[in-house]
Amino acid sequence: MNTINSGYAETSPSGCSAVTTTLAIIGGKWKILILYHLCSGTQRFNELRRLLPDITQRMLTLQLRELEDDGIVHREVYPQVPPKVEYSLTDFGKTLMPVIEVMDAWGKQYASECAKHRRVDSVSAD
Repeated sequence: MNTINSGYAETSPSGCSAVTTTLAIIGGKWKILILYHLCSGTQRFNELRRLLPDITQRMLTLQLRELEDDGIVHREVYPQVPPKVEYSLTDFGKTLMPVIEVMDAWGKQYASECAKHRRVDSVSAD
């Protein structure tokens, strides 16, 4: 097997190495949600914690570090007391915005479709 991008993707019989690479970088429970919130602009760590109340401080730190290491998120530390740290999408990270927007639109469409099915099921149950 051929390894691409530091082991993120391997050529597979299904030919989905690009999808595998994408999922390796933005997959998981939290990364796409972090990116979703960063699409609206620069956020401080505690702002992200408020926006994602179920994430632990440790997990948020780990996910942000991984996204930073992958060149998706930029971390800016300001030399002041107390320290001020801001997170934003890099130019390369901004290329994920259309993907996230499509996921958001699909999720809204799916929720609407589920609501239609629930109404049909409740009417047929009567």
